[in-house]
Amino acid sequence: MILILRPYIALLRLDKPIGIFLLLWPTLIALWLAAQGNPAPQTVAIFVGGVILMRSAGCVINDYADRDFDLHVTRTMQRPITSGKIRARTALKIFIFLLLLALFLVSHLSIFTILLSCVAAILATMYPFAKRFTNYPQFILGSAFAWSIPMVYAQLQRQLTMETLILFASIMAWVVAYDTQYAMADKTDDLKIGIKSTAIAFGVYDKIIVFVLQLCCLLGLYSIGVANNLSWPFYFGLIIALLLIVYQQWLIKDRLPQRCMAAFLNNNYFGLVIFLGLIFS
Repeated sequence: MILILRPYIALLRLDKPIGIFLLLWPTLIALWLAAQGNPAPQTVAIFVGGVILMRSAGCVINDYADRDFDLHVTRTMQRPITSGKIRARTALKIFIFLLLLALFLVSHLSIFTILLSCVAAILATMYPFAKRFTNYPQFILGSAFAWSIPMVYAQLQRQLTMETLILFASIMAWVVAYDTQYAMADKTDDLKIGIKSTAIAFGVYDKIIVFVLQLCCLLGLYSIGVANNLSWPFYFGLIIALLLIVYQQWLIKDRLPQRCMAAFLNNNYFGLVIFLGLIFS
């Protein structure tokens, strides 16, 4: 049974939960901020379930869109669709099924939130194809990964506030930064096959732009902390996060693919320490 399910687990990236965590931390941060530290368990469960479903759906449509390109990239040539373990048509059906499950979850939320969730689905679908047409597809991914924030505020506060905008922009900057690190690991292969990315567009300024984007994220979060009168644990979390981005800069200093990937993975701790700082504040 496990052998039969293994290609599907790989297709949904359930064996590599880093993407779930990177999508989860901003969602939890928004939930705790919008609910002033006391979100309803049912609401948390719905959003966490939505994170898992949408991340899985995003992976499926990404592999479907890149099934021909993945043949030419060492890291991706064994993905289930490219290797022939799962048919492209089957993957498309799985993608639609996951979207329907996500729609069922959000149907328990407000109409405002449901309407915003449609935008999330569009962004998740756009990203894999955007890599063919724009040098900045990471900004679309950033919007997709940060879109849970306006959804949370729409659900809990019934409006989108200035805090919503600042948090959205801060998380978007963070996502663009870490996905640029991810793209730096594939830069050589992407140049050969014609895939576009910020790692290519930023050129020799990639490391400094990543650093500036991460600092913008921290500054935005700092302003939110001040506006909400958060206590010292939140700011301590921001200091730890700052040390982590310095460490990431050290990892990517020579642009070695394995170290760029390690920097990308390190962002899980970046999100974790910020969320823990918020909880303890």
